[in-house]
Amino acid sequence: MRKSAFYPKLAVQNIRRNKQFYLPFILTCIATTAMFYIMCFLAYNPATEGLHEALYFIMQLGCIVVGFFSAIFLFYTNSFLMKRRQKELGLYNILGMGKGNIAGVLFFETLYVTLITLVCGIALGILLSKLTLLVLCKLIAFSVPYGFEISIKGILYSVYLFCGIFLVILISNLVRIKLSKPIELLRGGNVGEKEPKTKWILAILGVLALGAGYWIAIVTDAPLQAILLFFVAVLLVIIGTYLLFTASSIAILKRLRSRPNYYYTTRHFIPVSGMIYRMKQNAVGLANICILATMVLVMVSGTVCLYLGTADSLKNSFPTELIVTVSAPTGSARDDFRSAIDKSVTDSGLEMSNITDFYSLSFSTKLENADFGDTLHAYTNQTDNSNVYLLPASEYGRMLGETITLSPNEAFIYADNSQLDGSFSLLGTDYKITRELVSFPAISKQATLIPYRFIIVVADDSFTEICGAQTLVAPDWYYGFDLSGTSAQKIACCDAMESAMGNTAISSGSYDYTHIASIDAGKTDVYAMNGGFLFLGLFLGLIFLIATVLIIYYKQLSEGYDDKERFEIMQKVGLSRPEIKKAIRSQVLVVFFLPLGMAVVHIAFAFKMITKLLLIFNLTNVTLFAVCTLATVAVFALIYGVVYMLTAKIYYKIVS
Repeated sequence: MRKSAFYPKLAVQNIRRNKQFYLPFILTCIATTAMFYIMCFLAYNPATEGLHEALYFIMQLGCIVVGFFSAIFLFYTNSFLMKRRQKELGLYNILGMGKGNIAGVLFFETLYVTLITLVCGIALGILLSKLTLLVLCKLIAFSVPYGFEISIKGILYSVYLFCGIFLVILISNLVRIKLSKPIELLRGGNVGEKEPKTKWILAILGVLALGAGYWIAIVTDAPLQAILLFFVAVLLVIIGTYLLFTASSIAILKRLRSRPNYYYTTRHFIPVSGMIYRMKQNAVGLANICILATMVLVMVSGTVCLYLGTADSLKNSFPTELIVTVSAPTGSARDDFRSAIDKSVTDSGLEMSNITDFYSLSFSTKLENADFGDTLHAYTNQTDNSNVYLLPASEYGRMLGETITLSPNEAFIYADNSQLDGSFSLLGTDYKITRELVSFPAISKQATLIPYRFIIVVADDSFTEICGAQTLVAPDWYYGFDLSGTSAQKIACCDAMESAMGNTAISSGSYDYTHIASIDAGKTDVYAMNGGFLFLGLFLGLIFLIATVLIIYYKQLSEGYDDKERFEIMQKVGLSRPEIKKAIRSQVLVVFFLPLGMAVVHIAFAFKMITKLLLIFNLTNVTLFAVCTLATVAVFALIYGVVYMLTAKIYYKIVS
């Protein structure tokens, strides 16, 4: 009975004795468990499933990301715990405890941590779930569901996930103990890294990978191309970061050591000599911190900008509050639909303004040497195509309230992000540009995923000839306008329009399809999506920030204990405490702010590509993203500085 109680008792004593290592780890486990439960609560609770389909998908994605990251992060931080406890476990082995006995102690330690994590984490998640739901509903402009719910799925999934994580951690620790010799365990906490060799090939590959990632981010112009290449660039930057910190940093440190005037000073000798012997271990930690910091900066700045720019995004998507599009109307279809729409507005007691009414042929084609080609295609988002809106002169003149006369080979043109030198060719016919348009109603205000866009006005006969010369695309009627009244009245009027258009009898004409888009109806979807992304970005940003702080904390503890004996020797041979403190400050500054500096460089090079990705959401406000990025960097740097001051004190306290 006493023997069965020995392991649990010793496990409790070990956790208490190593509280400076275990307490941050347990608090992090509790926080990640609470966050995972909250994500499951938002994704699977019946009270939240009906909020919005896009939001439901975002929350499910968040569950996967949080769960996957929790597994990797907790497994990674466990390695810090085991490194510091190797000497303690080796001492147990020397004093007569077999590896089976040590395994029993580790089992109960893991069991206690698991129980504390699940009980406190799920309880904290349940406590904060309603508050989190209130924040989410506020972001997406939805009413908050009444009542207090507990997600059974959230509890079960949390238990399954974290029990699985701690089981894998326990197995890993047991395997490590079984494969280690007692003397290795006893000396494990004090064994330093051998001096690493300068691996010039890896250093060069790191620079090339990082340069390739930066180059992709800089030269990518098309938003859809940015989607495909973004993950390639991210992968290259991650590889380049690891190689840069591991191989290139060693080369730089050895280069500094080869300069006697720099190296043989008390300020530089200690940090350079210390880091060069353990740089392999240091470099991985620094690279992890850099990548996590970059993820925080990118996610938070991007999602905050996306949410704050929702109004701009809606304005770009909707040049007028309502947009009616009828494809291939013939006969009296256009007039009949207009009459039905106007009557619906009048019956609703609202008034129309800012009316845009025109007939055009929209298509995509590849522009090469001022030639739009011989084949027209339906609207596409292929990055090498140009989108063209073709109007007859009579339609453009009616919009301006004037008479426009063009000969068969003349054209007006509006070129977006491109320029034609006086002429162009379309379907084998050459056209002379007689006027370059500065703007165009409705279309010129819309954001587009295609970098090249043209609006061309040709003679009526030329327009008819072009429409008849191909069968892949058909002309559309565009009818846009603003409405008076409240948002609810506008949505109701839009519904009445759809009903009226569906009931309209087109006696002398036909059409392919109709479509009505309303900014008041659409903004619910946009706010739900952007608010969901902001919530997820802040949520994941918080998790990555916690991970960054914990890695830095453990790194400082680990480095402090490794450096303690070395600094004692230095002090015995005559190094003063002020000199030690100055050397410590120099080393800690490098360890801390090199990852932050590299993270800022990463996001600076990624800035252009991220702005292209934001175009997918019709957000063109680059200035807003720049402000959000700078603000995010400033806040993160402030938090980073606070962590520096706290951990630097801990490090100095250990070594001195």
